[in-house]
Amino acid sequence: MAKMFGIFACLLIVALDAIAGILGIKAEAAQNQEKHLRLWLLECKEPSHNAFVLGVAAVCLLAIAHVLANLLGGCSVCTTDDIKKAPPSRQLSIACLVFTWIIMAIAMGLLVIGTMANNKSRASCGFTHHHFFSIGGILCFVHAIFSVAYFTTASMILAP
Repeated sequence: MAKMFGIFACLLIVALDAIAGILGIKAEAAQNQEKHLRLWLLECKEPSHNAFVLGVAAVCLLAIAHVLANLLGGCSVCTTDDIKKAPPSRQLSIACLVFTWIIMAIAMGLLVIGTMANNKSRASCGFTHHHFFSIGGILCFVHAIFSVAYFTTASMILAP
């Protein structure tokens, strides 16, 4: 039964991250459909409501996937001495946990920046800043890989 729960949890985490990634890429496409006036490095653009909504959905799904992976993976916080003396599987689990946090922070930041740039109240002119949504969406897929790796290594450690 625990094995089936683990498979279901991994599939759920991957599905949430994959949908967040797809929504991020679709938000980039929706943003690119709006009017842009570009002069060298300066650009004026209209905000896209569709990109805003897709960005909010991508941020929410990434957050849910991250929380779910961390809650189901368990707590494996150790002191530095414990990490050095820990078996390789526990060190791998902690490394995957650290990578999931780093990737989530970068992806979340990029998706939020892209979402806020498409807030309806802000028509903006300034330096060009493209591809926040698409890079954030791609990082959602990377987050899925490391989240599943963390969950599986952490559950191997906790298994009797």
